Amino acid sequence: MIPDALVTQLALDYCCAPEAVTDGANHFRVFSPQDGRRRFDGDRPVKLAAVNGKLLCTGRADIIEALAGRLKEADGTWLFEMDALRRLDALLQEFGCRVGQVHPFFTATQITPAPQMALDAIWYERGQIAQFEGDARFSEAFAFCPDAPDVLGVAAVQDGEILAMAGASADSPQLWQLGINVLPEMRGRGIGAALIARLKNAVIARGKLPYYGTAVSHIASQRVAVKAGFLPAWAELLGEETV
Repeated sequence: MIPDALVTQLALDYCCAPEAVTDGANHFRVFSPQDGRRRFDGDRPVKLAAVNGKLLCTGRADIIEALAGRLKEADGTWLFEMDALRRLDALLQEFGCRVGQVHPFFTATQITPAPQMALDAIWYERGQIAQFEGDARFSEAFAFCPDAPDVLGVAAVQDGEILAMAGASADSPQLWQLGINVLPEMRGRGIGAALIARLKNAVIARGKLPYYGTAVSHIASQRVAVKAGFLPAWAELLGEETV
């Protein structure tokens, strides 16, 4: 079942009613900016979500008209297979656009015991995060995006040295996205899952829905999500202009 907060969020992001997120039909909407939408990556010419085997699409009127004609009966389960992506990219090229990013996303709704970690955990509230701006070690934990402010972080520390950092950004009033960096020499020890689980629990305790995105091919990152108590929730494609 899709969490209620995610239903509400996708409705805002894809300019549709909440019922359109949960029914069995594909929906195509001309983009109209909604208050509370996720906009950490800017407003795109087109974006598509595959959720519960169906599609949500929003974007420029000309692109949406073309997508509705091609994908009205499409099975969202297979939309992001390579053959389908090639066809979609070819269509977008006709409008001066292309496929930009495709990511799976995970959500969690339950506070669960975090994996043990033989390191100290140090927390950082929003006002303490600025000290890490420009620190390339933690570029996945903290993005310093004005539209999605970094609001909470937790580090794994040994003898005063930070070995890993997880951060949460407020991508919308209700959805906070989590990211993680583990120093190369410390990878493969379960630190990432231990930190993300702790951060996930803290976000839920604050009344927000944590979510986690990664690359289709980044299996290690997906394992972190699962070990930390997340489940797959939806996949998303963002288009970008080529001119």
